[in-house]
Amino acid sequence: MRDFTAAQMEEEARRLYALLGNVTDFKTGGKYTLEHCRAIAPSVLAVNNLKKENDAVILAHYYCAPEIVYGVADFKGDSYALAKKAAEFAGRNIIFCGVYFMAQTAKIVNPGKRVYLPPVTAGCSLADGIDADTVSKLKERYPDAAFVCYINSTAEVKALCDVCVTSSNVYDIAAAMPNERIVFIPDLFMADNIRAELKRRGIKKEVLSFGATCCVHDKYTVRDVEELRWAHPSVKIISHPECPLAVCEISDYCGSTSGMLDYVKKSDAKEFAVLSEDGIVNSLELENPSKTFYAVSRPCGQMKRNTLGNILGVLNNLEQAPQVQVPCDTALRAKKCIDNMFEMAGKK
Repeated sequence: MRDFTAAQMEEEARRLYALLGNVTDFKTGGKYTLEHCRAIAPSVLAVNNLKKENDAVILAHYYCAPEIVYGVADFKGDSYALAKKAAEFAGRNIIFCGVYFMAQTAKIVNPGKRVYLPPVTAGCSLADGIDADTVSKLKERYPDAAFVCYINSTAEVKALCDVCVTSSNVYDIAAAMPNERIVFIPDLFMADNIRAELKRRGIKKEVLSFGATCCVHDKYTVRDVEELRWAHPSVKIISHPECPLAVCEISDYCGSTSGMLDYVKKSDAKEFAVLSEDGIVNSLELENPSKTFYAVSRPCGQMKRNTLGNILGVLNNLEQAPQVQVPCDTALRAKKCIDNMFEMAGKK
């Protein structure tokens, strides 16, 4: 790591503290302290210097730690926003702070770039919940169906599907599919929410679902909501469509990560309970300092494997660090699936 003067490190620590002082450190239960910011300042400085020297961009999902999202990331966002940023990047190296399917997506939409995932093998319970062989068999069983995959799926699965979706565009894309039958993979709870939303819109489609659930959002219960409302009568409950349908139906707002940020920003309410990963709570706190947030803490262990240390490890060793690779044939077919999402989402 490059040597920095004491003055540089103190200046960086105070910059970080000004950003993160209102943010909850879920490891301790308190807020980020100046001492914590002093401890991470040398790594933040090193990352920010090395990425410039190496023509690298850092893309970070909101579920990563705040020191990554707000300390070193060039772009932060949900899966949809980061996929678009990856496609637009004109430099050489993409450091993707997220999980494996996200880094694969970045490689698919911008194949000429070198893509790195700092934790190398960080996975996802949804993407791991269904494989290409299963999808192939489902296509034989349901030849008349549109195959719609959540972005939380592998490149091999995307390559077999008609269109990819994210939580910010899933309902509109599902509604726009011309087929009367949709096979939705791999999020079983999101499929329940799709059925409910299509019914609300008066759209008759059969939605079949196969796969798994999110290991973070599937833990939330109606009792969580009831206890939060009992403890905080004025609270607004916000949830994600990866949560069980019963939870989403009694929430004040259910939507994507970017949707949550927009909802809270525009709301006149002062208290919110967040049924989602801890990282989005941190972003809500940072971007809405006058509002109060309650969380039933649910960290994604895979997302939290992204650290300043392994980002530094990649930037210090770009020639030898493992790159994310997707076979050309798979990438071409998966890109068509992703491009269909961009096209259909852009027609809204």
